[in-house]
Amino acid sequence: MTQWERLQQLDTVYSQRAFDLYNGDEFPMEVRHFLASWIETQDWERASRDSSQAAFLFQVLLENLDNQFSRFAQEKDSFLLQRNFRRYKQNFQKYQEEPYTLAAIINWFLVKEKEILNDAELAQQVQMLQVQPPTMELESQRQMEKKIKELKIKVEVMEHSIRSLEEQQDEFDFKFQTHKMDSCTKEEKNKQIEGLQKMLNTLDKCRKNFLSDITAMLDAADCLSSVLIDEELVDWKRRQQKSCIGAPDDTSLEQLEKWFTQIVECMFQLQKFLQKLDELLGKMSYANDPIPVLKPPLKIRVDTLLTNLIKSSFVVETQPSMPQGRGPLVLRTSVQFSVKVRFLYKVPELNHVMKVSVSIDNTISQMKGFRRFNVLGTSSKALNMAESTNGGMVADFRHLTLKDQKVGGGGKGINDLSLSVTEELHNINFQTQFDYQGLSVSLETSSLPVVVISNSSQQQSAWASVLWFNMLCSDPKNIKFFEGSPPASWAQFGEMLSWQFLSSGKRGLDNDQLETLAIKLFGKQQSYDNCTIPWAKFSKENLPDTNFTLWVWLDGILNLVKGYLSDLWSDGSIMGFVSKGKERVLLKKKQNGTFLLRFSESIKDGGITFSWVQYSNDGNPSVQTVKPFISTDLKQIALPEIICNFRIMVAENVPVNPLCYLYPNTPKDQAFGKYYSEKTGEENPYLKYLKTKLVFVSKDRNGCTSVGEGPVSDLSPQDRDPPSFSEAGDDDDILLQWPEKSPMLSSSTIDPFLLNSILDIDGESTSQDSFSQPAPHISSSFFQQTILESGMDILKEALSPDTDVHHTLQEFLNSQNVLNSMEHSTPEDIIHCFQDLGYPNMPLTP
Repeated sequence: MTQWERLQQLDTVYSQRAFDLYNGDEFPMEVRHFLASWIETQDWERASRDSSQAAFLFQVLLENLDNQFSRFAQEKDSFLLQRNFRRYKQNFQKYQEEPYTLAAIINWFLVKEKEILNDAELAQQVQMLQVQPPTMELESQRQMEKKIKELKIKVEVMEHSIRSLEEQQDEFDFKFQTHKMDSCTKEEKNKQIEGLQKMLNTLDKCRKNFLSDITAMLDAADCLSSVLIDEELVDWKRRQQKSCIGAPDDTSLEQLEKWFTQIVECMFQLQKFLQKLDELLGKMSYANDPIPVLKPPLKIRVDTLLTNLIKSSFVVETQPSMPQGRGPLVLRTSVQFSVKVRFLYKVPELNHVMKVSVSIDNTISQMKGFRRFNVLGTSSKALNMAESTNGGMVADFRHLTLKDQKVGGGGKGINDLSLSVTEELHNINFQTQFDYQGLSVSLETSSLPVVVISNSSQQQSAWASVLWFNMLCSDPKNIKFFEGSPPASWAQFGEMLSWQFLSSGKRGLDNDQLETLAIKLFGKQQSYDNCTIPWAKFSKENLPDTNFTLWVWLDGILNLVKGYLSDLWSDGSIMGFVSKGKERVLLKKKQNGTFLLRFSESIKDGGITFSWVQYSNDGNPSVQTVKPFISTDLKQIALPEIICNFRIMVAENVPVNPLCYLYPNTPKDQAFGKYYSEKTGEENPYLKYLKTKLVFVSKDRNGCTSVGEGPVSDLSPQDRDPPSFSEAGDDDDILLQWPEKSPMLSSSTIDPFLLNSILDIDGESTSQDSFSQPAPHISSSFFQQTILESGMDILKEALSPDTDVHHTLQEFLNSQNVLNSMEHSTPEDIIHCFQDLGYPNMPLTP
């Protein structure tokens, strides 16, 4: 990919810097664009210092301009480019005597481009947290691997030491027994005793050294366990928590499982060494033997360490979620949900041995007002390796449900904490028993807090609670969190919101979009670091001049993106969050027909609109905006199709598409062409029975907003989209309407649905002012109404007085296209309609 292509893919703020760079006439942007590959492969820095090299490149540049001019001459639609390139060549002629000056100019532009690319890359890395954390994470992993490897080497050394200790003890025991049975002189006896004493001293020293080695190993294992449990496991749990609300974090457990298994195996090996010392002690002991004194506290340390490791290795791998739910941690009564637990000490001997049972709210019984539930379904399963794709020890509960537990008179009752249903938090708990190699440990773990709802209408509010808790709290046992929920900092809130868009549309929010939202919430400020958002402002209090909360508005947009705009959001075609004030500033700097896509601020369930700039005859720019499209519209016609087929009425009722360039200057078809549909009427799911194309037509200044020139605050009510079609005035955003006089027929007024139903043309037809689904079958009553009111007026105006109406209608009825559109209406139905209109002699058979 060339440097120029990379520049064109940058976010708005950096692509704007690139386009501003080429505002002057020193080095035209069109030359840079069409000669990008050749320009970037030349050494302009050297040419700026070497006259001969500069002269050579200057001549080649002129030749390339000539070649490009010739190509444009062969293309019918490139007249303006052809003219421009002739002018560019003439302008470059002034460097004929000093070509190194032109080389220096081109080199300066390339250097500035690289600076913009570097700034954009750095900003993206900082935004996605990809600068320091991965490096630190890799370094911590390397250190962990290194220390575990050292621990395993020490275990191997100690295995050799314990065997040597056993051999020394056996040798001493053999010689001591021999000495007792040997009958020899006193002098020889003394020598034997002296030798035995030396052996005993050596044996005592080896026992002390071995016990000292175990102590050192336990110190190292303590350190490793602390890092593993208090840092690595805690980090993983936090990553899992963030991933539940959309963060792109790695939540795989393979690495942790490997570390837990290796350290636990080392601890069990130490346990065996201590058992071996017991065995050696039983065979032989002596005065001041270190084993009876030092071994018991070492055994306690080993058991404690093992117990902590085993308890910590029991985790919830996949948090509770419903198959068709909004996200994890929102459960509905009587609806199945799944959850998976995992034991990170992977040992084949325990496969299908450890039974896991599931329950809910072990500690909530003392909380008055909290609802209580029973867990139904298969509530006990064995940890096994068959249900894991990587051979881990898991218990996968797939068919659990929650049922209300009626307490007293039933119902929720009065909550002491005054919490709503969606602010109640509950834990799903899991218990099992570990019995292995003489160690018995009861294990328990809990899910992150879940919100339990009884109606699908509560999903939106429940998901808001899940987002807020997991953004701010890392203690899964804090089920009273919403009793006094802390506010979120703007950094936390912006990051969480970016994750939502990343999950819904595969792209998070950039700095421009986040700043627009910050201005909406806090007003224009130098820095938003100290700004906070309380829980009530997020999910309970309505936005100014609206009847919905901040979360309801954002969630509506997220659903719109996920359902209908995912590809456009992912590829950066949608600017999304931009105020009308900034929209005007951006568009009025651009060429005629430049447009951008943004989200509506006034539609509760999410809306998207587009605005474009157009210039009057005196050169003054104005910005026009259409009424936002909502999910009902986009369900029937995709946004790229709307943009492609959009028309606005200009002088003499000529429909023109005013949308030419997606901001900043990408040709419309280049930006959206890959999404266009070329389906015929039979293939198109939106027009199952009609071979037509829906085109959005409006009279100029009658179906769109023309934004005035006066300055308006970004946060003023005037900036908002109109609340509804019926309330919109002449200067409000409205959905482009049908023209009063269709460009398809001569001076006639026709019902739009009828036009789509009876026309069968290759060109473009007009569309409705809303995107209601076309009826697949058209009844005779429909034709009696629409043809009576519209069809005959058209025929009477379209036909001359001398025309044989009977003959014309006969041809009309014989048209196969018309009959195809009237699948359940007979020609007799139509004839009766015309007879009722005053044509009594109309034949009754076509």
